[in-house]
Amino acid sequence: MSAPAPAPDRTVLRRLAAEPAVMLAAGRALLLQVAHPRVAQGVADHSDLRNRPLDRLLGTLDFLTIVAFGTPEEAERMGRAIRRMHDRITGPGYSGNDPDLQVWVNATLIDAALYVYRDVLGSPDGDLAAPYIDQARYVADVLGCPPGAQPADEEAFGRYMDGMIATLEVTDTGRAVMREVLWAPRLRPLWPAMALFRFVTTGLLPPRVRDQYGLPWGPRRERLLWLLLRTGAFGYRLVPGRLRRAGVPLYLWTSRRRIERKARRYAAARSAANV
Repeated sequence: MSAPAPAPDRTVLRRLAAEPAVMLAAGRALLLQVAHPRVAQGVADHSDLRNRPLDRLLGTLDFLTIVAFGTPEEAERMGRAIRRMHDRITGPGYSGNDPDLQVWVNATLIDAALYVYRDVLGSPDGDLAAPYIDQARYVADVLGCPPGAQPADEEAFGRYMDGMIATLEVTDTGRAVMREVLWAPRLRPLWPAMALFRFVTTGLLPPRVRDQYGLPWGPRRERLLWLLLRTGAFGYRLVPGRLRRAGVPLYLWTSRRRIERKARRYAAARSAANV
């Protein structure tokens, strides 16, 4: 029997994943993902955003939490489960296990975290971009992305993102998904939070993509956004890093509980189907 593969270095991956502020760009990552026509179609066909608007977000957060902070065995189990789920996500021109789409989705998550860390927070722990990009490739590795498919370093990652953003074409399907995300009917009771989420997400999108979505913006909104972000970042950085990142054990415990509940429901459904 061969020895188990050594656990990957996740030091910097964990450092950025533990910063609550990176969630500011969650909407940027999601709308960049669905700016890709094949991702948008897959989400529209297989995600019930209208009735369960938080499911995709919580599922992504649970996956990222386990991959970043869980054991390698937990990450591998999670990866197998998601690969099986992706086997069922197929349609005209897309597949959940398409390496190109896996690379793009993971790249948007890397881009979002680095955008907040560098542009909003001002790199509070120094320049971590290169090791973060290197270590965050582990996320797509867990999903079975072929070795060498992802950008290999910071320079290659920058070229990849610039090239993708320059060629994305938002479809009507993508715009429909965007409306379900930014104006989720089920989340209307949370309208103040949703209004802020829309404002921040719209402002953090690359201008070319924002224009294709048809989201209004302008210089006054841009100035207000960055006044809010820089004021918030100043206060955020006054909090010691260890205190900012102290919620990791709770995140991990919560993700494990949600995953266990899903596994029990899935097992019960299979058992009922076989009766």
